Amino acid sequence: MSFTKPDLPPVDPDTFLTKPLMERMRILALDWAENGFGSPRMVHTIYIAKLIFLYAIGGITIATMTSGLPAFWHVSEWWNQPIVYQKAVLWTVLLETIGVAGSWGPLAGKVKPMTGGILFWARPGTIRLRPWRWVPFTAGDRRTWGDVVLYVGLLVSLAIALFSPGVHSDSLSAVMPGNTSGLVRPALIVAPIALLVLVGLRDKTIFLAARGEQYLPALVFFAALPFANMIIALKLLIVVVWVGAGFSKFGKHFSNVVPPMVSNSPFVPSKWFKRAQYRDFPKDLRPSRVADFMAHGNGTVVEIVVPLILLFSTNMWVTLAAALIMVGFHLFIVSTFPLAVPLEWNVLFAYATVFLFLGFPNWDGYAPWEMSPPWLALIIVAALLFFPILGNLRPDKVSFLPSMRQYAGNWASAVWAFAPGAETKLNQVTRSAGNQIDQFVAFGYEPQWAEITLQKTIAWRSMHSQGRGMFSLLLTNLPDIDTRTVREGEFLCNSLIGFNFGDGHLHNEDLIRAVQSQAHFEPGEAVIAWVESEAFGSGVQHYKLIDAALGVIERGTWKVADAVSEQPWLPNGPIPLQVTWTLASDQNADRDQQDRGHGALA
Repeated sequence: MSFTKPDLPPVDPDTFLTKPLMERMRILALDWAENGFGSPRMVHTIYIAKLIFLYAIGGITIATMTSGLPAFWHVSEWWNQPIVYQKAVLWTVLLETIGVAGSWGPLAGKVKPMTGGILFWARPGTIRLRPWRWVPFTAGDRRTWGDVVLYVGLLVSLAIALFSPGVHSDSLSAVMPGNTSGLVRPALIVAPIALLVLVGLRDKTIFLAARGEQYLPALVFFAALPFANMIIALKLLIVVVWVGAGFSKFGKHFSNVVPPMVSNSPFVPSKWFKRAQYRDFPKDLRPSRVADFMAHGNGTVVEIVVPLILLFSTNMWVTLAAALIMVGFHLFIVSTFPLAVPLEWNVLFAYATVFLFLGFPNWDGYAPWEMSPPWLALIIVAALLFFPILGNLRPDKVSFLPSMRQYAGNWASAVWAFAPGAETKLNQVTRSAGNQIDQFVAFGYEPQWAEITLQKTIAWRSMHSQGRGMFSLLLTNLPDIDTRTVREGEFLCNSLIGFNFGDGHLHNEDLIRAVQSQAHFEPGEAVIAWVESEAFGSGVQHYKLIDAALGVIERGTWKVADAVSEQPWLPNGPIPLQVTWTLASDQNADRDQQDRGHGALA
């Protein structure tokens, strides 16, 4: 792989683009298995430089300089200072809310510009997605100047809390009498909390981009709890995130996540090891036993068992070993450069592991049973578990991130299929980026290779369980699918609202209606296969076929077992679909009813 040139599939572009869609998926899935996305090393270098210099060194420098602590290279003198951890969280939230942390850059489908976030959210007229229609004063799907003021106010409030010096805390001094840096003034954290909630009620996109499901509770703990209780509550928070994510990996989806993730890692140069992730490369791309072990041995078990050991262990060596495992776990995720590129989040969690469980260990009075009063810990755990439990039982009610389904493979997802030339109508939508194929061309790709590169993202989707179901839906309903422009919904969403993190709830009917109000697609020009996550233990996924001009035109289900048993390119044809409703049958029923009514009147 070249430093400046992408690793392109070994195909003739003219011939390749005339092949049937699923033959293209076969070729590109096999190429992904060996080469991942094929991004030039320069792209990974940009991410690493951003992570080291902007996020890590930049964040530590701000935290130490504004707190009266030694410079960032004096690690031993700041790593266990509580205000450094507080400011690390504030710094992360600020970068996420600006849009320069997760879901940033080429690996998230942002090429020109590389940043979404603020370019969309500080601009009136861009698409706004409210989380609940019943909330008053949130109607509409376009950003107003009031929304911009709220958003900018959130950024300012985070910056004020971040750059302000610490203040004395009696509860901190009681356990760390030598501490001089103090804590972030609790009153300064109230404004970010309130503004994040208000912004989130108007636009769920910004709330999710800020990772509000995890950082909002942390901010509340900073503002409301005395020091010892704050540390214990933060431990409970990170363990709930870990265990929730681990629990979500039970089922048939997650084994399909590991092979394409490992294949995408620039730090796994061995094609032999990448091929070993698949059952029988190149004939069978279902997960191998190696991938199953990595998924449920190194994945599910680690994310559930090791965090619980950290939470309850009072043995120094056991705690140290468990902490090292979790640090390694997060650094491994960073090394794979997942397509949502949540690198900062993983680094923060690696640091939080060391800070919380080694800096303030259970045997020093920071065990869960040491919270005062003890029942407070139960209330905090119940509050933290509410959305993960509800989201796993009713995924239609709670989106991907609050449900704690990070990397689980059990995702709400979408694939868009445009009639020839119809994709250009997206340029009529108010946004701060162009169509992704135009971005890649502007980045230096030849138009045909830009198209092939974007098709590689749908090949990546086909390597996951829900991709096989969505392609089955398109193949069944669109006889002209081979001539259509097919796009991965998550990447497309990034160009429309400036953010996505694997959450299909960000590109469901609400977004499609908002797009249609300006794009004005004709019936049949933009058809979207959309699927909800599997409810825990149900064994099925509920899908919708959506026409941008007509709305939902079909609903149904497919069995997860059928999806995971097939190859990405569906050599045996579409998997079985159980249709539960169609717009056509509904319209026929209405016509029959009208005919019967006319007959009675006659």
